[in-house]
Amino acid sequence: MNVYHFKKGTEICNYSYSSNILSIKLNRQRLLVCLEESIYIHNIKDMKLLKTLLDIPANPTGLCALSINHSNSYLAYPGSLTSGEIVLYDGNSLKTVCTIAAHEGTLAAITFNSSGSKLASASEKGTVIRVFSVPDGQRLYEFRRGMKRYVTISSLVFSMDSQFLCASSNTETVHIFKLENLISSRTEEPSTWSGYVGKVFMAATNYLPAQVSDMMNQDRAFATGRLNFSGQKNICTLSTIQKLPRLLVASSNGYLYIYNLDPQDGGECVLIKTHSLLGSATTKENKENDLRPSLPQSYAATVARPSTSAASTVPDNLVPWKSEGQNEAVLTRSAPQKAGHPLSGGFGEHKEGGRMECDCLNRKGGQEYWVLRFLSHGTWLTPHRDPGPGCPGH
Repeated sequence: MNVYHFKKGTEICNYSYSSNILSIKLNRQRLLVCLEESIYIHNIKDMKLLKTLLDIPANPTGLCALSINHSNSYLAYPGSLTSGEIVLYDGNSLKTVCTIAAHEGTLAAITFNSSGSKLASASEKGTVIRVFSVPDGQRLYEFRRGMKRYVTISSLVFSMDSQFLCASSNTETVHIFKLENLISSRTEEPSTWSGYVGKVFMAATNYLPAQVSDMMNQDRAFATGRLNFSGQKNICTLSTIQKLPRLLVASSNGYLYIYNLDPQDGGECVLIKTHSLLGSATTKENKENDLRPSLPQSYAATVARPSTSAASTVPDNLVPWKSEGQNEAVLTRSAPQKAGHPLSGGFGEHKEGGRMECDCLNRKGGQEYWVLRFLSHGTWLTPHRDPGPGCPGH
């Protein structure tokens, strides 16, 4: 393992280990090196080796997780080769905290939330995802990803505010779960008639086989994102871009997919942009649901902007002109109008959510030439050269 100074481009130190390095995790306090049958814990400040965990079960995939909250530096790794047992270890005190019986099958994914107060896990079946409290290991949430088929979970991640949990797999569906109904809260006294009916229904599940009652008590996905492929390894994350929640999925096919996520209603996430990660400048954008904040204030209005064609938004006397990515145009008019006045004919506001501003006015041969700048979702695009005859330069 070589450790480099990113800005200086110089090597800080290097270490050799007895077998292949399967994964590396780090925060501001600790750096972990995971081998198949051991885990090395280093102090990030001087790279001193603090602890070597040798008595761990065989871990052929190098599965482990480290809290990014360096104030606790909790470490989680599989405690068994045949069952879904998780060992929770304190990376600061260098002591085992507890052991969590998370799943019946072997583990496929484990992850901490940003504060290190929650731990999520999934087994190799990929049908059930569970969330536990840290450090006591109590089960808080249980979600069902699916029932018909077993899948390979390739990515499991919390949102930064810990309100959502996202899971991707080798299928074409990315599932997003909302952390709102604690398992312990389901036994509280209901306050409405529907609540009483629900409680009676849940009580009836006690007489059903354990597998059936467990499925009826598990929450389903709050939202989903659909990929146009399956069988490829991918990783997902939940992020906030320009104050709006987004689902990001990077796939081994070399593309990054960005989706809208409705935090109130969930449902199907809408693909809004595709980026190539392999060096080419290819970017496919759904302009109906782009990344720029629109004029409407509600989230629903932002996502559900109607589709309009170019023919319906550009008048006959508006001649589009683009220069180095600028959205500019020349509007010719025969009726006199003073410079700076709002344009008549309904063109003072762009139908896609932007607005127009008159930049200059010139008259030549009985025609008026208006140089327009489109206000596209909050940013004025400033023209820098003359598109029309006789207009002064900019």
